[in-house]
Amino acid sequence: MNTNNFKILDLDDSIISNLTSLGFNNMTQIQEKSLPFILKGDDVIAKAKTGSGKTVSFGLGVLNNLDEKRFRIQAMVLCPTRELASQVADTLRKLARYKHNIKILTLTGGLPYKPQVHSLTHQAHIIVGTPGRVLKHLQENNFNPDDINTLVFDEADRMLDMGFTEDIEAIVEYIPNQRQTMLFSATYPDTIEQLSNNFLNNPKTIEVVSTHDDNTITQEFYQVESSLKNSILQNILNNQYKTIIIFCNTKIQCDDLADYLEDSYELEPLVLHSDMEQKYRDETLILFANKSFPILIATDVASRGLDIDNVDLVINYDLPHDLEVYTHRIGRTARAGKSGKAVSFIDDFYYLDELNEFLNKKFKITQTPITNHTPIELKSEFSTLYISGGKKDKLRAGDILGVLTAGIGLAKEQIGKIDILAKCSYVAIKNDVYEKALNELNNRKIKNKYFRVYRR
Repeated sequence: MNTNNFKILDLDDSIISNLTSLGFNNMTQIQEKSLPFILKGDDVIAKAKTGSGKTVSFGLGVLNNLDEKRFRIQAMVLCPTRELASQVADTLRKLARYKHNIKILTLTGGLPYKPQVHSLTHQAHIIVGTPGRVLKHLQENNFNPDDINTLVFDEADRMLDMGFTEDIEAIVEYIPNQRQTMLFSATYPDTIEQLSNNFLNNPKTIEVVSTHDDNTITQEFYQVESSLKNSILQNILNNQYKTIIIFCNTKIQCDDLADYLEDSYELEPLVLHSDMEQKYRDETLILFANKSFPILIATDVASRGLDIDNVDLVINYDLPHDLEVYTHRIGRTARAGKSGKAVSFIDDFYYLDELNEFLNKKFKITQTPITNHTPIELKSEFSTLYISGGKKDKLRAGDILGVLTAGIGLAKEQIGKIDILAKCSYVAIKNDVYEKALNELNNRKIKNKYFRVYRR
């Protein structure tokens, strides 16, 4: 039997069947090393880069400890950002599909507080949240933590970097001592060691050196003067790459680069930075993840914790000031063992020397591509429909899929990712049937109700 197959673990057949349906057949390194300890109930410290499959590791542990018949909060997962918390919650919901009526609540800042309080009055099994908002709910007695038996710190190093240490310490005071605690971190500074000493009991330590190796990510460095970056960029962007993230260090640079690509080449890149309202940041990530737009230009708000499949190319238009940030940026490509490419524009050899030392590599400057002024042609095969109904309207992905296939006659392969939010839904549709889907959905009921459908 394959030694890294999930079937070697002591898991119910229903769990294995669900994992298979989600495309999880073989374990990643972090899953293979950590799950035997996690499922045994040990406390665990796991050092692994993003994209390693850690959410499935602790997710299976959370569900393993869960008694779904007891409608009480039994697990808490703390994350550094709202975006990561949302993605962790989505993954947990998928992993929990084999069980009935598992309720998972997301408690993060950037969202209205009172609706979260109302949701908590109806209880839940699992809470996924950011430290500041979770602590506020605890301090105001909005939920009872006495039944929590599993506590997870996801991307613990980033939470400490963001100044959440005191909040985390305060939260742990509310949690029963008799629990399983799991700490996942990309790095292991002294602050993480102190955190683990305080909150974990005889933990098993697992380390996966890196998922960012030469076999999965091709890394190239071009010596480029600032004034020539756009010319070189033109030679890199082509139809060989379907999804591209370009990282800039400032919000102004993101906006300027987006304007340049739109004015010069009629491209429509998406932009993501902290000046944007949260709802627009959420929509931007959905549109990029469902392959409706090929280019995302972002500051480091997007460099970590975002689980977007199949990013072909990462470009460091500006090099990050922090060497650790470099690894998080390029980690957006080559997720879960897939291959990808990272290109960095560099004008300071000192930085490359520092990076070589940090990564224990010997990268060299790649010959800069010759500027040929050929047109950039990047086209997405999908476009997105916005439906004015979501979870609060009891809509499910299956309801929308059913109308599109059985009702309108689209083939399943013509329908891409479906994202259901609280009050709206997004559906990726192949361009050749997009107009048909838009017109038909505006004149058809979904779950016995008409919804407005718009272009996105």
